Amino acid sequence: MILSKEFATIREEGDMLIIGAATPTGRILSYARKHDIAGFEFCAKLPGTLGGMLAMNAGVKEYEVFNILHSVKINGKWIKAKDIEHGYRHARLNGIATEAKFEIKKGFSQSLLDSLLSLRSNQPPQPSAGSVFKNPEGDYAGRLIEAAGLKGARKGDMQWSPIHANFLVNQGNGTFEDALYLITLAKKEVKKMFGITLQEEIKIL
Repeated sequence: MILSKEFATIREEGDMLIIGAATPTGRILSYARKHDIAGFEFCAKLPGTLGGMLAMNAGVKEYEVFNILHSVKINGKWIKAKDIEHGYRHARLNGIATEAKFEIKKGFSQSLLDSLLSLRSNQPPQPSAGSVFKNPEGDYAGRLIEAAGLKGARKGDMQWSPIHANFLVNQGNGTFEDALYLITLAKKEVKKMFGITLQEEIKIL
């Protein structure tokens, strides 16, 4: 199921900001900056929409969407964030999320935005879905993929980025099959070399 643009909405009700699940992250960031609302600085350069952010508890470092989330409308009912099972890059929504509520707190921080953007200065400019794998405890997926000799490896027009090895970029006409091949290859080689089973951060449908 894909939500239509009718769910790409942002509105304020009292002290709550209500955002539709189809709203792009860039639009959320622009709204927060324009209306001096704090907490959404980490949305900068995050790909996708709010729905995807909710489904995987997206974020940067310690800044995650569930840290600022009040509640989510799932299958037509509002459920408090604290009652939704979630953790590092995952959330169990158990239904279709259409909207989310956030308590409005004033004070958008340009300095925080700039520091978070600097963390992403090593991310590739080509189209991608962001980080492919979660970072294993005490290590980095990008380091492991690079150490396994796959940084820059290519299959068709899909490639492990030469800039950041945990980003699978599309160089033009990449296919799902080529992407899946490289993902499977990375898991196999990292497991063989380090005994670590990489877990996808992206969701493969």
